[in-house]
Amino acid sequence: MPRLIDSDELSRLVRDLALKANFVLPRDVRDVLSSALELERVELARSALEDLVLNFQMAETEKMPICQDCGLAVVFVDWGQEVLLTGGSLQEAVDLGIRDAYVEGYLRKSVVYDPVYDRRNSFDNTPAVIHLRMVPGDRVEVTVAPKGMGSENMSAIRMLKPADGEEGVLRFIEEVVSSAGPNSCPPVVVGVAVGGNFETAPLWAKRSLLRPMGQRNPDPRYARLEEEALRRINRLGIGAGGYGGLVTALDVRIEALPTHIAGMPVAVNLCCHALRHAKGVI
Repeated sequence: MPRLIDSDELSRLVRDLALKANFVLPRDVRDVLSSALELERVELARSALEDLVLNFQMAETEKMPICQDCGLAVVFVDWGQEVLLTGGSLQEAVDLGIRDAYVEGYLRKSVVYDPVYDRRNSFDNTPAVIHLRMVPGDRVEVTVAPKGMGSENMSAIRMLKPADGEEGVLRFIEEVVSSAGPNSCPPVVVGVAVGGNFETAPLWAKRSLLRPMGQRNPDPRYARLEEEALRRINRLGIGAGGYGGLVTALDVRIEALPTHIAGMPVAVNLCCHALRHAKGVI
């Protein structure tokens, strides 16, 4: 017999996670920001980092948004194949949770229905973007990751050739961060996916942003690539807030995906210092 989960239970979980993600920066992100402050020597960049640390402390204490851009609600759902949702569809349940959180938490509502013409606001930050994976088991794991558009606008994909190799990947990552400059609200976390195809590489680049800070790719070759990309980015001298300095990126994560013999897509998804996400399980 399948395990039954009522859509209302899922909606409540999504609401709670959306509120937590917007008010409480994950501990590992806070620790790395605090460490960056200790490392920084450029006065203006230090001042910016001090403001960022104070900001996430106040957000948690006062239950206020970490950032005024409360983002597009991106929701990752790993759905156990032995679970059956009752009482409504997945999209309806998730959207209800997002709607309740953004109204209850007085979070900025930034979703517009039409992208080109009328751009009419939905007034409740729905619909959410849902990425669903069917997995073994009888549990449902949900991660809500509000994504601001400042850093999203500076993200990019390029269809590299296999001959471009490791150096081509590194050059493209560095180029994306350099071109973004202060517009991505540095210090940034850089999510990268190499391989897959045109649609899967950006998704896995974004998924990599959910990885714990400092957790390296288990393949030592890609772990080394992550470290080298981080070194190159931090020598750009963009620094916190774009004021110059030693810390332009807090971390780089690279996912490697199977791909076609003729291609090597590379997607870079930037996230600002407010790397917001919260996870829960039913």
